[in-house]
Amino acid sequence: MPSPRPAFPAFRPRRLRRTPALRDLVQETRLSVKDLIWPVFIRDGAGVEEPVPSMPGVARLSLDRLLAAAEDAARLGIPAVCLFPYTDPALRTEGCEEAWNPENLTNRAIRALKREVPELAVMTDIALDPYNANGHDGLVRDGVILNDESVAALVRMALAQAEAGADILGPSDMMDGRIGAIRAALEAAGHGDVTIMSYAAKFASAFYGPFRDAVGASGRLVGDKKTYQINPANGDEAMACVARDLAEGADMVMVKPGLPYLDLCTRVKRELAVPTFAYQVSGEYAMIRAAAGHGWIDGERAMLESLACFKRAGCDGVLTYFAPAAARALGA
Repeated sequence: MPSPRPAFPAFRPRRLRRTPALRDLVQETRLSVKDLIWPVFIRDGAGVEEPVPSMPGVARLSLDRLLAAAEDAARLGIPAVCLFPYTDPALRTEGCEEAWNPENLTNRAIRALKREVPELAVMTDIALDPYNANGHDGLVRDGVILNDESVAALVRMALAQAEAGADILGPSDMMDGRIGAIRAALEAAGHGDVTIMSYAAKFASAFYGPFRDAVGASGRLVGDKKTYQINPANGDEAMACVARDLAEGADMVMVKPGLPYLDLCTRVKRELAVPTFAYQVSGEYAMIRAAAGHGWIDGERAMLESLACFKRAGCDGVLTYFAPAAARALGA
């Protein structure tokens, strides 16, 4: 509890707000470029920088453009990128076999990044939706998303990414038991040093729409994801999922989406005291960019304020499409 303060006029909070120097001295939360992970969309081709209409300023990058962007990110001091593939529709099947192809787009990108920009940590996404004809994060049979069969497929995907050289695996599928299965498989295959950042509290949110456009899943999704992603009204259930993933071998955990779920970020950090991250998702990004584009808000100030809020809430870091812009604004 904070210490008791005397009554006015002995206690005047405005004293410490009077000048920039005083405000800096008592600032409680500091945002740094080292807090940022940059999600990047990739696609096949060469010389391709394909804008995502619902995410102004974001584009799908071919591998040559990815490498150039990654070099810029490293120069800015951004410590990690996270890869999300736009998969050729011809490779999207009900069995999702492309997900663990050693030569798929993501695995080629991992190898290229580790070869050309080795100082940058590479995080990946583990979910089947970029490869699934049904647009779901798991395998589907007769309209039902299968749990255990999906976990077996996700393990194969994780092993392929670890073999390619990924530093951080990000299981985002929300199948039960997948963290334990992936951790056991990594240990058995000699990949015990590979880190898992679990999407442990991922909600069935309305804020994901632009992301699904970016990976080409919007028009393919059959039904919704409410049988495996968490009800946005359920905080205790989310905490139980976080605790489960930690018990199964997750090294770091994530809350997704971010700003509407800051209460969960705070609970995870305070109650479990583990490395805690949040994903400032596509809908959050798009809202800020759209409002700024109309002149309704100061876009840079809103960007930095939103990111600082994650830190204030207890997050150790944030996945954000704003990462390069934020790094520049922070003077990196």
